[in-house]
Amino acid sequence: MNYSLLLVHFDLLLTGAKLTVIMTIGAVTLGLILGTVLGLMRISRYRLTRAAAGVYLQIFRGTPMLLQVCFLYFALPQIFGPNIWRNPFLPDAALAGIVALGLNSGAYIAEIIRAGIQGVDIGQTEASRALGLSHVQTMRLVVMPQAFRLVVPPLCNEFIVLLKDTSLVSAIGAKELMYQARAMGARYYEYFVFMVGAAVIYFCLTFVLTRVSGYIERRLAVSD
Repeated sequence: MNYSLLLVHFDLLLTGAKLTVIMTIGAVTLGLILGTVLGLMRISRYRLTRAAAGVYLQIFRGTPMLLQVCFLYFALPQIFGPNIWRNPFLPDAALAGIVALGLNSGAYIAEIIRAGIQGVDIGQTEASRALGLSHVQTMRLVVMPQAFRLVVPPLCNEFIVLLKDTSLVSAIGAKELMYQARAMGARYYEYFVFMVGAAVIYFCLTFVLTRVSGYIERRLAVSD
């Protein structure tokens, strides 16, 4: 095994890692927005709203993420045209991957948000309404700040999982970290060397996220 190849081409792995981080940030942003909306829909007083959110969750939690990635990248252009993913900022495959990961993550974040809101003591809501706050004011000023403390740990875990799941986007040609490792491994037939290099970078990224999430949790615990 020629480990010197890893040093020579380490810049390519770092380039792939940069795209991995960009995709993770994009997917997290989309997932948070979508998950918050869906989480609120899940506890809506309207049955149709709850049902719509439930259907979405069943679809995206009941099918493999790799299928969703491939469906968005290969199938949607047949309906909406070949330029659906064309953009001036990212490769087409990377944008499709961000959307697919974000849509999938939104389904899981929705359940985290729902559980966090329902984990707040119902007495808090009743007291707020008794003081004359509207439903929206109660959610914004009383329930959501308390729910935020409950959802931070599972949200951080979801973000770490999402970062690792970006490796699935290599299946559609996005040149992220896993793609670069496979390409270099195939070029020199040194898969072990480049896979180890990719594993080290993934470990470093997840380690940083784990430490950051631990810091946030400790800060929230102290503020309690």
